[in-house]
Amino acid sequence: MNTPTTHFAPLARALHWLMALMIIAMLFIGAGMVASVSQRHEWLLNLHKPLGIAILLLVIVRLIVRLTTRTPPLPADLPAAQALAAKLSHYLLYALMFAMPLIGWAMISAAGDPVMLSESIRLPSILAANADTFALLRKAHQYLAYLFFLTILAHLAAALFHGWVRRDEVLDSMLRGKSRG
Repeated sequence: MNTPTTHFAPLARALHWLMALMIIAMLFIGAGMVASVSQRHEWLLNLHKPLGIAILLLVIVRLIVRLTTRTPPLPADLPAAQALAAKLSHYLLYALMFAMPLIGWAMISAAGDPVMLSESIRLPSILAANADTFALLRKAHQYLAYLFFLTILAHLAAALFHGWVRRDEVLDSMLRGKSRG
């Protein structure tokens, strides 16, 4: 049965929207932590760490789902440059979904701090404590967060372009399942 699909699988759609909410929350939590110069942002950090690890685990599941389920093709009349941009932006989104939590984990490790997910769950350090490495990773985490935010905005703009301007099935393929008609 090799008929092309017109919609993403239900699990793929659920993971997409769950992770979209989590990642947007992470970006705002991170911005809140950076904007705060007081120690009152500790609760944000305690939320940021486990959410980052959850995103890391979910992106692995999401990638498996993506590789094992059929995805709808882009419209045949989509210009080649736009099709390439769609493909490259998806690669970038997946790379950032992997990289951001790993860099955050490495950054906390390099700071010599425990990577606590809760009061009783501690992750192993993935790097030795080193102030220079911490500073480098902190900058990388910051600049990649900006790139992530811009990439998400571009992704959203492309989705709205497909839904409101082109009025093709691209946006609908992620919004709802197959129609029963």
